[in-house]
Amino acid sequence: MPQSLTTLLILLSLCCLNGNGAIAQTPEQRGLEIAIEADRRDTGFHDFKAEMNMILRNAHGEESVRDMRTNVLEQANDGDKTLIVFDQPRDVKGTALLTFSHKRGSDDQWLYLPALKRVKRIASKNKSGPFMGSEFAYEDLASQEVEKYTYRYIQDDVLNGQKMFLIQRDPVDPNSGYSYQNLWIDQQHYRPWRIEYFDRKRTKLKTLEFSGYNQYLGQYWRAAQMFMQNHQTGKSTLLIWKEYHFHAGLGENDFTQNSLKRAR
Repeated sequence: MPQSLTTLLILLSLCCLNGNGAIAQTPEQRGLEIAIEADRRDTGFHDFKAEMNMILRNAHGEESVRDMRTNVLEQANDGDKTLIVFDQPRDVKGTALLTFSHKRGSDDQWLYLPALKRVKRIASKNKSGPFMGSEFAYEDLASQEVEKYTYRYIQDDVLNGQKMFLIQRDPVDPNSGYSYQNLWIDQQHYRPWRIEYFDRKRTKLKTLEFSGYNQYLGQYWRAAQMFMQNHQTGKSTLLIWKEYHFHAGLGENDFTQNSLKRAR
């Protein structure tokens, strides 16, 4: 074999193999692999109900509290369907958001405003806007399907004493309010613990912290608290989740535009 060809083959093998002789992954392949595994571990729950408290805090530390409940229905070949209903205080009681998440393309979202007695469709270009004055955008409330992003593994990391994967994900939707997100996922159970959101100018906008995880049905992990801090405005929103009820018997009829008006 000519020496030049032998050298070329050696160089190719060094590019394709890691130190253990295995085929090396690109950062993009590794990031996607981690995202797929996290999704796989949370697949199959079918449906659940939960209650929430939303605590809004402005830059001066003043707080307001809202009571909500949510229903979630898993879809076999698409994103989840979600219904969020406000119960308190009186000025938002009966307000409801219906979301049909999609693996590809823009999500469908409708907001029912009881004072107007009408359903308003949320346009794709408005999904980066704040949901009911909170630091959560409409797009944050849709299920985070793997296909909505491209991925890149950054490094192994440690967060709160736990070994983590740190990956970057870039939204595919051109209407997203984010240029990219940094996501910390624990290496044991593949649960998200922190997400940093960067705006379209690639400036850090918000950080979401998850805490108080509990396991349901021996498999599915859910955080008891989700704290979103807006670094640009000083405002924050805390979501406190409670009273999870899996296999609640929810069906397609519980997630229609008519169900928005009935959900009181």
